[in-house]
Amino acid sequence: MNGRIQKLLRDGEGLTVEFKRCHDRLSQAVYETVCAFSNRYGGDILLGVENDGKVTGVAPEAAKQLKKDFANALNNPQMFSPTLFIELENVEIDGKTVLCCHIPFTSQLVMLKGRVFDRNADGDFDVTHSPDLVWQIGARKKGVSTEDQIYPHIKGKDLLLDKLIPYVKQMTQIRNSRHPWAKMSAEQILQSAGLIQIDPATQKQGYTLAAILLFGREEAIRAVVPGYVTDCILRRDDIDRYDDRLRVSCNLIEAFDRIMDFIAKHTPDRFYLEGARSVSLRSNIARELVSNILSHREFTSTVPARVVIERDRIVAENWCLPKLPGKLDPATFTPQPKNPLIANFFVNIGYADTLGSGVRNLYRYTKIYTNGEEPELIEGDMFRTIVPLSLIGAGDDAQMSDNAGDKPKMSDKMSDNAGDKPKMSDKMSDNVSDNAQMSDKMSDNVSDNAQMSDKMSDNVSDKPKMSDKMSDKPKMSDKTTRDKLLAYLRGNGEVTAAEAAKVLGRSTQTARRLLSKLVAEGAVTASGANRNRKYRAK
Repeated sequence: MNGRIQKLLRDGEGLTVEFKRCHDRLSQAVYETVCAFSNRYGGDILLGVENDGKVTGVAPEAAKQLKKDFANALNNPQMFSPTLFIELENVEIDGKTVLCCHIPFTSQLVMLKGRVFDRNADGDFDVTHSPDLVWQIGARKKGVSTEDQIYPHIKGKDLLLDKLIPYVKQMTQIRNSRHPWAKMSAEQILQSAGLIQIDPATQKQGYTLAAILLFGREEAIRAVVPGYVTDCILRRDDIDRYDDRLRVSCNLIEAFDRIMDFIAKHTPDRFYLEGARSVSLRSNIARELVSNILSHREFTSTVPARVVIERDRIVAENWCLPKLPGKLDPATFTPQPKNPLIANFFVNIGYADTLGSGVRNLYRYTKIYTNGEEPELIEGDMFRTIVPLSLIGAGDDAQMSDNAGDKPKMSDKMSDNAGDKPKMSDKMSDNVSDNAQMSDKMSDNVSDNAQMSDKMSDNVSDKPKMSDKMSDKPKMSDKTTRDKLLAYLRGNGEVTAAEAAKVLGRSTQTARRLLSKLVAEGAVTASGANRNRKYRAK
């Protein structure tokens, strides 16, 4: 990271690089640059740097507030249309704090308070009242991504908004307790995310392909992208065919959890402390794999995406339109989203990190997971990610688990957090045919025609469940757990989800789900955001 920033400082300002002095406050000019970069080719902004490249740094005590103000402004529909989810990162240069971020080129026209800015040389220019220049921006963006293609014939009934919007709101609140989507209607959220647009040719408003992929019923998705499917395969013993298989063709929000669960079911995890907090290395790695294969693929291709788990590695493949063919170097690569609308939506709900962070996280956690081995990311017509699975010296801390991450699941248990909002059925009835009646836990993992080997037979209802084999902790009833948690809160003042999890002997994810349910019931109050959120009994 520092090497790339040092190069930007040496090369100086230009069409895709902007320096801002910015000691302790963000000026309007910073946001104009964000808008201009989004409308031109993207670019890098460095705060705490003079125009000549001299590093003066931002005030260290102001850095945290500057980052918060920046993220809130870009995610405010009154400021930016469509909203952007981009975060500033800290970099230390010569003992001084520099805040930096990469602004991606978007597939949509970006406006700042209703005005259009474009980039030329090393300056930002308001072109709102220049129709020709605004038209040129649209021409540059045309054909960049198919995700913003509009389908006026797709109606609200074709989307699972009642089912998924409560989940989306909950996930944004976990990431940012003041996220504006919490108070928006479904249509306002889709408008804010750029998922509803007006066709310039017909002047008809409609849902974009991104909206259909994120929220659509399976039949609606098949109608617009018939080749869309993600094929998950375990090929460990039967290398000619497979040991287990899951074909995912539902919307991207639900698909994320299903693929995460498949990886968790068939790969080991290992104990790791990040500071004082326990972190699932496997979940962090899988999160980057899954978010990449779902948000950066070319959906109009009939080539299915694949996640193949082998003895010593995971290989994820998806069709894409390559921009920088070849092997990616995390130290020098410039992130370029293939589907900015979907990628931005994933960041908002916590399925992905800000652009570029995911690749760095994948390298970082893979090296810890394998004691030094690195993943490979190769961009071509088929984007391929290879993650080694050898847990060198893992010993007894490696274990199989159904826990795919520290976040609520897209299941009936999770839906309790939405309070009085519509619940999601256990069986995901929109995705299971009438001829395939499967148990709620295995409906995502067993295809109609796939015969599983005896080794994988723990997925069948008349066999012992994996969760029974992998855990020796008896589960408490919901009422018992609730009462124990509430008693602990009353006796200990403010507590975090992680502290509650230790008392219950359950995962942090489960504790957070139960705490959120108590908040919805009015028995508990919550303050703070993300992992620092604290809960107190009323």
